[in-house]
Amino acid sequence: MGKEIDLLENYPKTKRNTLKRGIKKTIESKKIARKFGKDFFDGARKYGYGGFSYNPKYWTPVIKTLTKYWNINSHTSVLDVGCGKGFLLYDLKKAVKGIKVMGLDISNYAINNSMEEIKNNLVLGNAKKLPFADNSFDIVLSINTIHNLNNKECSIALREISRVSKKHAFITVDAYRDNTEKKRMLAWNLTAKTIMSVPEWIKFFKDNNYNGDYYWFIP
Repeated sequence: MGKEIDLLENYPKTKRNTLKRGIKKTIESKKIARKFGKDFFDGARKYGYGGFSYNPKYWTPVIKTLTKYWNINSHTSVLDVGCGKGFLLYDLKKAVKGIKVMGLDISNYAINNSMEEIKNNLVLGNAKKLPFADNSFDIVLSINTIHNLNNKECSIALREISRVSKKHAFITVDAYRDNTEKKRMLAWNLTAKTIMSVPEWIKFFKDNNYNGDYYWFIP
């Protein structure tokens, strides 16, 4: 298996009011968020992002980390599973001329509202059945995505990521290390169906023969 490494360490951090979201969160708001439509991306904050637009300050510093870590160059191919509007791939394509990038997302809204420069690199699909041949990409990323599936589906998605990657993979998932973090996570979470402790996730990765790197989202 790969290693625990925070490749998003340079992604700007925001102070999350988990208590406020926990108070406002309802079964209905979770149901709407899990549709991953306009409400989730560009609707009210209680349904998701509360407005999801491009800002170079977010992914540009992360691209530098990824490029150095994997020695990404113009011959590298990258797939982003759960790409949203494709902002990460847009910045990667801009930073590394000639690179091959593809993004997949379950949200038709996100793809239709992506930037014109990256739209042709994005496809509608599900992490449970990636529409790509074995060993198609040098690097497969999946940031805060596969935990939105139930346990069985999450297992399938892990195997799919491994299948289409010929070299490297990196995923982040909702996790917690103690009861305080667990309480915060449950208050914050809108869309994740699979939330486990760090040791449980590591065992889950091993059980599903996931060989890539990984890290955690902990609000």
